Amino acid sequence: MSDTVIKKIDNHTIELSNLNKVFFPKSAITKDDVISYYDKIAQYFLPHVKNHLIVMRRFPDGITTDGFYQKQIPSYFPTWISYEKIELKKGDDQELVLIDKAATLVYLANQAVLEFHSWLSSVKDIHKPDKIVFDLDPSGNDLKILRLAAKKLKKIIENHGLKPFLMTTGSRGYHIITPIIPEHTFEKVHNFAKHISHTLSTEYNDHFTVEISKSKRKGRVFIDYLRNSYGQTSVAPYSLRAKEGAPVATPIDWSELSKTEPQKYNLKNIFKRLSRKKDPWVDFEKSAKKLDLDK
Repeated sequence: MSDTVIKKIDNHTIELSNLNKVFFPKSAITKDDVISYYDKIAQYFLPHVKNHLIVMRRFPDGITTDGFYQKQIPSYFPTWISYEKIELKKGDDQELVLIDKAATLVYLANQAVLEFHSWLSSVKDIHKPDKIVFDLDPSGNDLKILRLAAKKLKKIIENHGLKPFLMTTGSRGYHIITPIIPEHTFEKVHNFAKHISHTLSTEYNDHFTVEISKSKRKGRVFIDYLRNSYGQTSVAPYSLRAKEGAPVATPIDWSELSKTEPQKYNLKNIFKRLSRKKDPWVDFEKSAKKLDLDK
């Protein structure tokens, strides 16, 4: 196979290069495999990042070397790549990528972006989040306790009249993400997420914790609510993760929790799943509820 190919997507011409470069050495996954994955997954990926700024995690030499996070869109990106200029903090204006078409996704994959991390607010109202994210991070390998945390958190969220969605992270744990109508500030939503997390960790102190320091977690599941802040991100649904085997952050049904490990789905088996089961998050945006802070 040629190491350089010209591909036309969405009426945009993209030169794909260094296709034979190995990105995941132990699993022999190449740059071409990654590009092909993102080209094929675009129909599922795009709806979940629509109107949301993206932080890119790039690995030009594959996952055996340190990658880097990139927020600012480089000057050499083509003019057809959509972006939004925003103020990250006072006096710090940056232009961040928006992925609104398959061509952008393929172009970024060709730039060695393996992971895509999405903002928690839409560019339509950048200061008001439209989702709440809880990251369940295990200290050890006890899936039973990790799944218990997910179930307990689901129940609390539902008691607030909200609809929680479940996703494997492709790493060590699960994400529980709840769509909300964007009408509150990040500070208020952050405090709501903090309250829920502290309530759960207090009631089940032997199993769950909100301790940031790993040395203080003592084998407990860390309920991470901290990313519910302006400028923070969470890994996008169907993004690859920079780990051997190229695991995929995969939306799953709650009924699948007991039989689905955090790295069960990957670049090589995700399409078999999607061929027999529709995206469990297809109604994510439509499921946004009003967050009642007085409840």
